[in-house]
Amino acid sequence: MSLISNRKDSVAVVGVGTTNYGALAGHDATSLGIWALRNAAEDAGIKLQDIDGLVCQRMTDYQKFVQITNTTPRLVTALPGAGRMTGGTIQIAVQAILSGMLDTVAVVYGNDGRTAGARYGGQGDNYGTNSDQMWFPYGMTSPGAVHAMLYQRHAHLYGTRNEQLGAVAIAFRKHAGLNPTAVMRKPITMDDYMASRFIAEPLRLLDYCLINDGGVAMILTGGDRAKDMKQRPVYIRGITQLSRLAQGELADDFGYAAMQRASKTVHEMAELKREDVDALMIYDNFTPIVLFTLEGFGYCAQGEGGSFVEGGTLELGGRYPTNTNGGHLSESYMQGWNLQAEAVRQLRGGLGDRQVPDAKIVQYLQGGPLCTSIIYAREAA
Repeated sequence: MSLISNRKDSVAVVGVGTTNYGALAGHDATSLGIWALRNAAEDAGIKLQDIDGLVCQRMTDYQKFVQITNTTPRLVTALPGAGRMTGGTIQIAVQAILSGMLDTVAVVYGNDGRTAGARYGGQGDNYGTNSDQMWFPYGMTSPGAVHAMLYQRHAHLYGTRNEQLGAVAIAFRKHAGLNPTAVMRKPITMDDYMASRFIAEPLRLLDYCLINDGGVAMILTGGDRAKDMKQRPVYIRGITQLSRLAQGELADDFGYAAMQRASKTVHEMAELKREDVDALMIYDNFTPIVLFTLEGFGYCAQGEGGSFVEGGTLELGGRYPTNTNGGHLSESYMQGWNLQAEAVRQLRGGLGDRQVPDAKIVQYLQGGPLCTSIIYAREAA
């Protein structure tokens, strides 16, 4: 069973490219995307002119992008910059390939947020959705404030503790220490976490992601074509996105019901169970969302996210190694895209000390108003 139809179709990632991360002066979002795409094309062993579809996110100047790369795509689509659009960007590429309209599609992301002085909330907000503007008069001036309030509700209902958030931050920093591309590699302890300053109490500095510059690109093609490419293909076995936008940012159930529906859909599509998954990539703009997402996608019971992450569950060597690149908290905030790259690289193997042994299935999870999941696999079925 394929992703969309009852045909024996498949879609694979055959190229992945990333830039450096950090403060990259002299680059805008478009040039970062081009940098990443050139690396992805080299990785795949193809020319840029072999790409017949372009789906880009956060890069508004798609015309300059096409002109500089000298490509002639038959599909050009540009999506807004909010991280919730990441799954949809990839889904468009998958659908275009399965439809038979396109052969090889590039999904490309570029973000110059650090050098451009991007602000998420407050005056001059360019978060990308304007959905929080109604909350600003009441002090809810940023995504961090929203997650702080959600976490307080979770703590009130289920007894979740700050140290459990710390376990998430520490795990991902450990992974970043094994990743030469990570921006934040200095080890942290629980004492370091508890001593870090409050940003939106009870969330601390180490509960927050890192706004940086960078780009990520992936090249997708049909399964039959993928077998002849330079790299071992990584198949997209399941992909789904579900909107709960009508509930707003402060969902009473932390998005649990929507994620449960998305989880059922993606696992049925992939014909895989949670027990088959070797590693997770979780959208971690703030530490509490990791707990909400684990609960919503059924990796632990509702309300038990805090206790689930204790004892090294998310660390390399634990049952579900998560964000093995350091994630948004420690590698860089690339709005989900660096997590896609890490999923592909884990399934290819060869990541040294941060390699999940014999990884066959990696699942990407994203909570929030557009909850998303992608299941990547070494085999098509």
